[in-house]
Amino acid sequence: MSTLEAASSMTTKQDTAWQVCIHPDCRSTYGIDEILVGCPKCGNLLDIAYDWDRLEVPASLSEIEARWSTRRNPLDFSGVWRFRSLLPFAPEQSIVTIGEGQTILRQSSPVAKYAGLEESNLLLQYEGLNPSGSFKDNGMTAASTHARMAGAKYAACASTGNTSASLAIYSSAAQLFNALVFVGSGKISFGKLSQALDYGARTLQIAGDFDDALKQVREVCQREKIYLCNSVNPFRLEGQKTIMFRVLEALNWEPPDWIVVPGGNLGNSSSFGKAFLELKELGLIDRVPRLAVINAAGANTLTQLYNGQGLRWNDGRTDDAMIDSFFSQMDAENRRASTLATAIEINRPVNLKKCLRALEACNGVVRQVSDQEILDAKAQVGAGGFGCEPASAASVSGAKQLREEGIIAPSDKVVCILTGHQLKDPDATVTYHSSNAGNIDPKLADKGIDAVSFANSPVPVDNDLERILDVIRSL
Repeated sequence: MSTLEAASSMTTKQDTAWQVCIHPDCRSTYGIDEILVGCPKCGNLLDIAYDWDRLEVPASLSEIEARWSTRRNPLDFSGVWRFRSLLPFAPEQSIVTIGEGQTILRQSSPVAKYAGLEESNLLLQYEGLNPSGSFKDNGMTAASTHARMAGAKYAACASTGNTSASLAIYSSAAQLFNALVFVGSGKISFGKLSQALDYGARTLQIAGDFDDALKQVREVCQREKIYLCNSVNPFRLEGQKTIMFRVLEALNWEPPDWIVVPGGNLGNSSSFGKAFLELKELGLIDRVPRLAVINAAGANTLTQLYNGQGLRWNDGRTDDAMIDSFFSQMDAENRRASTLATAIEINRPVNLKKCLRALEACNGVVRQVSDQEILDAKAQVGAGGFGCEPASAASVSGAKQLREEGIIAPSDKVVCILTGHQLKDPDATVTYHSSNAGNIDPKLADKGIDAVSFANSPVPVDNDLERILDVIRSL
């Protein structure tokens, strides 16, 4: 493509896509060429908006399946960019892809039984099959694409682990920008930290937790004009919409009854809500599934505000005084997030308001689950054939809770999002399965876990053939 053609393509994208403030009394707009992580006028979050009337939108979602026949094209092979007509902000020559989105939606009868659902009605969307092992790659390919469009030389993020791994792999594979990652001291598993280090990212360990790291990286990016890749970046959430597109694709474009997702920084729930709102607006689906966002009990800001204080989207006019008061009290009491599900160990979710919008659009509910419930559910997911990190299992334990409450019916079709691979946090898995009723590992006991209901403990045996056979025969 010539320089003139590339410039023309970029102009077209700027004419049909833009950034817009989510607050109804502001709605200020900005070009897609601008690097922003909030509205400069009022400070609220930004969306990516499109002039759908001037874009080539598929007449039906099934039209996208035709791209499987051209999957030698890297954009059609990508499980994000084959849906590019539904996130049309980037010229094709600017797209950065490393084969993300080759994920699977699979029925799990054992997990369905555990959650109290009919055998065929619980499905697991396994995002651990992404290149860096988590759902973050769906968003990072979109953020990296925009960083390339903007000519960024450095990109940065704060992370509990998965975001840093994803940014690092895109930086390393694409060779377009240098990656800086900020992590909290002692708040990242080696499985995740090893990725950031191996992929060459410059890693800063901040003396604090994720919320501290995010505060610092936002200040650094603003001062030094570094491209920020956390989910406050609206382009990242555009990529995460495609998780729902793949779920619909796997279900022959028929929406399920429920989407259940772990709640940390609330980027996934926010992007899912945006995806369904847009699909409904475009007439590509006739109904929207219900949404359940599941907090860890030790990081339950959304639960406290939504269930405890009645915070709602309110057509975009959220009760900011309530939010500010909550965070001020949290700071005064020095409350810190604390959960074994480190990927959602976040007290100040940056996408809180967008999540409230998603909950309204999807008739959603919010619940919290204990670390005990998370690890038990994780063991059941593993026994059913999928290994996931602890945060992922919050979706399954949340579905179980909602079924017990009668909110989810046994006949409902439920999709639980498994956000990350089991090897992201192998220590949690080994610690759980190595414990027993009389010997709970101190790491678990410190989090209030006093039982390991589904432990699959290693069996010690002498180095003797007959003793080994005796043990095998007794299993």
